[in-house]
Amino acid sequence: MIIVDTALQRLEREGRPIRVAMVGAGFMGRGIALQILTSVPGMRLVAVVSRHLEDARRAYRDAGVSDVQAVETPEQLEDAIGGGRPAVTEDPAVVCRAPGVDAVVEVTGTVEYAARVVLDAIEHGKHVIMMNAELDGTLGPILKVYADRAGVVITNSDGDQPGVIMNLYRFVSGIGVRPVLCGNIKGLHDPYRNPTTQTEFARRWKQKPHMVTSFADGTKISFEQAIVANATGMRVAKRGMYGPSVPPGTPIDEAPRWYPLEEIAEGPGVVDYVVGASPGPGVFVIGTHPHPTQQHYLHLYKLGPGPWYCFYTPYHLCHFEVPHTVARAVLFRDTAIAPRGGPCVDVVATAKIDMEAGQVLDGVGWYMTYGQCENYDVAMGEELLPMGLAEGCRLIRGVAKDQVLTYRDVELPRGRLSDRLRSEQAARFPPRTAVAGVAAQSP
Repeated sequence: MIIVDTALQRLEREGRPIRVAMVGAGFMGRGIALQILTSVPGMRLVAVVSRHLEDARRAYRDAGVSDVQAVETPEQLEDAIGGGRPAVTEDPAVVCRAPGVDAVVEVTGTVEYAARVVLDAIEHGKHVIMMNAELDGTLGPILKVYADRAGVVITNSDGDQPGVIMNLYRFVSGIGVRPVLCGNIKGLHDPYRNPTTQTEFARRWKQKPHMVTSFADGTKISFEQAIVANATGMRVAKRGMYGPSVPPGTPIDEAPRWYPLEEIAEGPGVVDYVVGASPGPGVFVIGTHPHPTQQHYLHLYKLGPGPWYCFYTPYHLCHFEVPHTVARAVLFRDTAIAPRGGPCVDVVATAKIDMEAGQVLDGVGWYMTYGQCENYDVAMGEELLPMGLAEGCRLIRGVAKDQVLTYRDVELPRGRLSDRLRSEQAARFPPRTAVAGVAAQSP
């Protein structure tokens, strides 16, 4: 939003900066800290939370800030904020409950831990900005219910592809073009990648192997497109999406040829992706306009003769854009991307390898499972296991490679908040239909 920069400059002049706390100090968290601390007027990073205090200190140190204060209580954090001293802590409750914090940025990539952080922040009146598609794709709609009740904003972030897609979707809709497909551009998709195969790539880019695996095996894009669907009301055309592969460098404006748009356009539209198109890793929206005169104008403006028009953004800049999401939430109560109601698309756990009874499932981007998009009604009707809840589940029977897991295949860990919230979400947003005669029910 172009108005954000002038609004932040005004806050800086008036000495009323937005006070931000960040939970998570990994690769992306350090980038966010660097951006806020060095390039964003009208905003202060008052605290960083990490389960390893040295990682929180590093987030400040990488931005040239070495004089930080370790705090253990909200009162200690309030004293630090009042004295203008950045703080670090291992306890997220400290920042969620300190009155001097305006917004909490959650950037851990976890589900269970992050759900506890986000719910605590909401309950204590903080706006929440997530750079966490896994949490949003699993529990976003019910967390939005809690945020609405508390009168605060919850949003995923601009800069990540879902936020950039949503910006483009809003632009396209705003000029009178009806979006029928929201797309994501990938360079690779191989569901059988694992941290061993991705070690060298991770080392080169200073990231964790399981994190880059989640990009390569399709789990991350599934979560990203699920939250786009939940924000727009769109669906997927098939389990796993179409995901066509095209020769590397194929221009994205050829995308209308890759999907059955006439069929897609009859419904609410779909989310999908493409592998190999350029510019990657950008995003695109395919839309149509009903008015022949406007079609003539769009042709004049080099978007082709229609009836399908491809709009695209050639990049997404991740952590660079997160501070603007904070400002949109705090100053304008505007979300970059958030659920519009109940879930439309879920991400379901799928076996990456043959597995036996008794094995305990690892998490996103590891060796045992990958995620696929499925329409919520189908996922609920067939009792499919959400990818975001798979970690820590014990198999009670064997499953074959590429088999989609169900709740009947596993024993859930005890006492997880994420399971309780998922049950609340299922009860509040029941599926509209049962699938293949299977009664839809909450897990």
